[in-house]
Amino acid sequence: MLLLSFAVLLLVAMLVSERAHRTVLSTAVLFLVGGFLLGDGVLGVVDVEAGDPLVSTLAELALFSVLFTDGMRVGIRDLRRAWRLPGRALLLGLPLTLAVTAVLAHYLVGLPWLEAFLLGAVLAPTDPVFAAAIVGRKEVPRRLRHLLNVESGVNDGLALPVVLVLLAAAGGREDANGWMLLEEIALGVVVGVVVPLVVLWLERRPFLMATRALQPLVAVSIGLLVLAVCQVTHANLFLGAFAAGITVASAGPELRHEFEQFGELVTELLKLAAILVFGALITPDFLFEEIPWTGWVLAVMALVVARPLALLVSFVRTGLSRKEQVAAMWFGPKGFASVVYGLLVLESGIAFADQLFHLTALVIVLSILAHSSTDVLVARQFAEEPGTGASQEDETVPTADGFPPSMRSGPGDG
Repeated sequence: MLLLSFAVLLLVAMLVSERAHRTVLSTAVLFLVGGFLLGDGVLGVVDVEAGDPLVSTLAELALFSVLFTDGMRVGIRDLRRAWRLPGRALLLGLPLTLAVTAVLAHYLVGLPWLEAFLLGAVLAPTDPVFAAAIVGRKEVPRRLRHLLNVESGVNDGLALPVVLVLLAAAGGREDANGWMLLEEIALGVVVGVVVPLVVLWLERRPFLMATRALQPLVAVSIGLLVLAVCQVTHANLFLGAFAAGITVASAGPELRHEFEQFGELVTELLKLAAILVFGALITPDFLFEEIPWTGWVLAVMALVVARPLALLVSFVRTGLSRKEQVAAMWFGPKGFASVVYGLLVLESGIAFADQLFHLTALVIVLSILAHSSTDVLVARQFAEEPGTGASQEDETVPTADGFPPSMRSGPGDG
């Protein structure tokens, strides 16, 4: 029934995608609400539990695909061309968001400091495909689109090592000491760099060159090789995926452009399937009985206080207009990386695993609902101003602006 449910929802989502692009409808909300209604808590059509191998496998594959395509969005050349605003958001805004969320979790919900910082790390990233509707709209100023595109593409990978270290410190990896964890992280990065470089070197040999029609599959083969090598060597496959994407974008930009649409479609399918499963894990009891009122306050403040306050500090003396700052501070949708990081915490068995997962899920649900219904409104604010959008070229913007506007899928696709 899971496959049938996904197929029906996918068909409905595609049939309404054009209308969704022009209104506050959202395919992400469709899959989230569909999963909720079809799950055990309501109709019982989709029968999944957090510990099911299907859930962990799907989440693992989807996050690997997300991080691989994220890395491809931001090659080294892109970062060199326009690094000032994204750099502030990543190097200052991301840690501040994490810290503010942790303080709120400690004082509002009573989480110990270690678990509070773990929650902050899980919720710190924003989602690149979920932000695609803002990033892909030409009426939005170029520098704002570039800021959100690079920030959301990189912060998943930057937050992951922090999540892994804090999870291990909280007792989630009893079989691994600190050195073993660092070895896994380092080995993942090495695999993610070496495998693509070797494949690109081979592909450029005259007698081994791939045909133009099969160019997208070269990038796919790189991703599969990195996944397999990481599993065999016990390297961290998520960081391997992120490093591999950046390596391909930097050393083989032609492959990035060939892979872009195909890769986005594959990632989109995996993410929508995972959102469906995620929605099926949420029950009415989960929303209204297992989370205290202070958890709801925390969830709201994580969206309207933590990120806005962090980026307000980060944007001091940047030259961004007030409207651009407000848009960037608001439009930081919590997305799929946080879903999977939350599942990692849930499956770790640490003392506060259930509470951390419940709070993570609540923030993500509220984010999907809030951001998916405001992205069109945000874009229209800029459309009403003359001289914005494509004419504003403070910084060079990479061509990889995200998912095509007609294919919308998340809090960014209103």
